[in-house]
Amino acid sequence: MIFGMNESILHFVWQFRLFEMQKMQTTDGQAVEVIDVGKFNTDAGPDFFNAKVKIDDTLWAGNVEIHNLSSDWHVHGHNEDKAYDNVILHVVRKSDKDIFRTSGDKIPQLELEIPDYILKNYNELSASKKWIYCEDRISEVPSVFINSWKNALLIERLERKYLEIENLLSRSNNHWEEAFYILLARNFGFGTNSQAFEQTAKSLPLSVLAKHKDNLFQLEALLYGQAGFLAETEDDTYQKELQREYLFLRTKYKLTPIDSVQWKLLRLRPDNFPHIRLAQFAALIHRSTKLFSKILNIDNVKDLRALFICEVSEYWQKHYLFGRESKFSKKKIGKSSIDIILINTVIPFLFSYFKKKNQSTELPIRILEEIPAENNSIITNWKRLGVVVENAFDSQALIQLKREYCEDKKCLQCRIGHRVLKISPTR
Repeated sequence: MIFGMNESILHFVWQFRLFEMQKMQTTDGQAVEVIDVGKFNTDAGPDFFNAKVKIDDTLWAGNVEIHNLSSDWHVHGHNEDKAYDNVILHVVRKSDKDIFRTSGDKIPQLELEIPDYILKNYNELSASKKWIYCEDRISEVPSVFINSWKNALLIERLERKYLEIENLLSRSNNHWEEAFYILLARNFGFGTNSQAFEQTAKSLPLSVLAKHKDNLFQLEALLYGQAGFLAETEDDTYQKELQREYLFLRTKYKLTPIDSVQWKLLRLRPDNFPHIRLAQFAALIHRSTKLFSKILNIDNVKDLRALFICEVSEYWQKHYLFGRESKFSKKKIGKSSIDIILINTVIPFLFSYFKKKNQSTELPIRILEEIPAENNSIITNWKRLGVVVENAFDSQALIQLKREYCEDKKCLQCRIGHRVLKISPTR
């Protein structure tokens, strides 16, 4: 089995009370009645806090620890850890040893029987070689149940991005515009060149760009120079002019460029070449002052998209690379690319801003519902399985599900996995 017979399935059966309530007894023959399984603990310490268990005629309140074997209590050192002295019941798959608190008092143990149908479902998931482990059973899960899971998954994804933005803010002395600039630059790399774009932005403070925002030529000199594209020049007049300007600005601001080897062009369409994305980024900075502040005053997707519509400079309308003239094109950022920027940059920042200000986060979630779903292999496969994907709200939730649960084999932590495990087998 992929998962192996580990403690996770015992946690699952205990947490959701999927055990036979009648005739439960300790390994010493005392009757057991579970009043409350307790609260699952994700941190250090016993597995379940504040449980209530009646053993014979005595009601116990305390914690529950779960292991595959009783002897694991000693393997994990709990016999010498006072944090486990308040364990009232040790739940195990198999009892192979008596266990004691540090005081020497014996702890009651319960061998937990896993229902046959759960084991069958668990083994089916474990043996699956499909795109997701529950692929053959997900159609049996009601859509209303999947939709409620999407809601939680989306918030989970936004909370994860919130932590990333918190890190950016701490590095920029809580300067929202600076932090937004860094993440925006990263997402202008559209995956392939995200790292290089982010490193370029981190090497070039927004405050420096702000001093030259009215001069598109100087903005391009700074960005292409810091990106490492002006270290050597082609037989190209414009590139040489940028290089001269950059050398002056680099000295003035004591800048250090990144190595251009970080940028990738292989298998990229010309519109996605880093040179074009940098030109678009320069044009955006040229026409936008305090971009995040503007975003905070907008409450609809149409006006948000309008902020990112800009034309590259005249040179780049006739080039994709330095020194190689091409057919004229204004090379505006496409609608689908803008939507990706909204999904990955604007929405997480709005969510984070409102959360930190203790304001409602309803707006960024509503805007996600106005944006079409992303078009990628993950979403294509969810659709293939009959899962409804109506907008970016859905697609973001399902990306979270695939990457954080399916790919990490967390079926026992997934609500769909829970539902599948509880389904009585029909074959």
